[in-house]
Amino acid sequence: MADRTCDLAILGGGLAGGLTALAFARARPDLRLCLVEQGPRFGGDHVWSFFDTDVDPAARALLDPLIAARWEGYEVRFPGYARDLSTRYASITSDRLDARLREALSEEALLCGARVACASAQRVELEDGTSITAGAVLDARGAKGLEHMAGGWQTFLGQMVTTRQPHGLTRPIVMDATVEQVNGYRFVYVLPFGPSRLFIEDTYYADTPAIERDALRARIARYAAGQGWDIAEVLYEETGALPVIARGDFSAFWNADPEGVPARAGTRAALVHPLTSYSLPDAVRFAVHLAGLDNIGGEALGRICHDWAAHHWREGRFYRMLTTMLFGAGAPEDRWRMLARFYRLPEPLIERFYAGQSRLADMARVLAGKPPVPVGAAIAALAGQGRPLADLSPLGERA
Repeated sequence: MADRTCDLAILGGGLAGGLTALAFARARPDLRLCLVEQGPRFGGDHVWSFFDTDVDPAARALLDPLIAARWEGYEVRFPGYARDLSTRYASITSDRLDARLREALSEEALLCGARVACASAQRVELEDGTSITAGAVLDARGAKGLEHMAGGWQTFLGQMVTTRQPHGLTRPIVMDATVEQVNGYRFVYVLPFGPSRLFIEDTYYADTPAIERDALRARIARYAAGQGWDIAEVLYEETGALPVIARGDFSAFWNADPEGVPARAGTRAALVHPLTSYSLPDAVRFAVHLAGLDNIGGEALGRICHDWAAHHWREGRFYRMLTTMLFGAGAPEDRWRMLARFYRLPEPLIERFYAGQSRLADMARVLAGKPPVPVGAAIAALAGQGRPLADLSPLGERA
């Protein structure tokens, strides 16, 4: 590769980096972009989902070309309780993200299979010796500095499968917690992408980031058989371990790599929902915001990213408190009770919760009434005397 120059170099071609590149390509076609991804294609093998109420019209316009399926509602299932909800739900796929990036950006702007050796605010060195000099560098390569945070993990293994006969499912099952509760709070997540095509994911709110692939594959197979779905083929598989954040030192997190890139996005900037690990709403909001800026020079962009991330951290206090109660106040096998109670609340409250925009009245309603965990245990957890919370650094080391 030849040395190159650009106005903005984005490191990491996953969800946050890819959406940021698309936002700039749409709003600032005059800028020279460079999107650097270490994998063979942008987005890897992933499905990302969102509720219509998570994003505003400007963000939806950015997401619409990436949507692989959309549904008019969804359902949840818990022991002794099930509910249909009317909020529209949609999924985007890495295939769509990769294809859209190749449509929207020039071939010269896209670098796959390119590993970063080192980077700073305005320069990137790749392992093959290529140098990129940029007006600004934005780091969206995933989690870093999580040794300064504690909580747990959302771990999962998902499979896109075909069934020999039509499966009959017409809307997503966002949570099926009627399954055996092992390794923490366990639920199965199912998306119907066609009459004979399903995405089935076995998900855990767990105390460690370990993923026992063979065990999870066997549980997915048993779940499908129990639903009467005869799997014909597994088209692809994805796994993940996402941070569920209960507490942390944001300043120490941000400064964990003082010689790194000051401008960050995605989980590199802790732009995730602390309790759900949900990153798409924050990724698209931040992408649209950045693309609307007049000045994205290296130092200016670093300050903007820090201030946005710090504000997001402050706004996440309520969700981190709930994470503390989820992981610190009850036995792992009883964590489902907290989510089951939550899903009995009014639908608009649930929508605002997932969007990370809960109001004070919402927070009061979530905490009102008989708690799903023992009161004493909840108080002890909030005081730092409950079940020990996990150090999230193993996830940062894997990123």
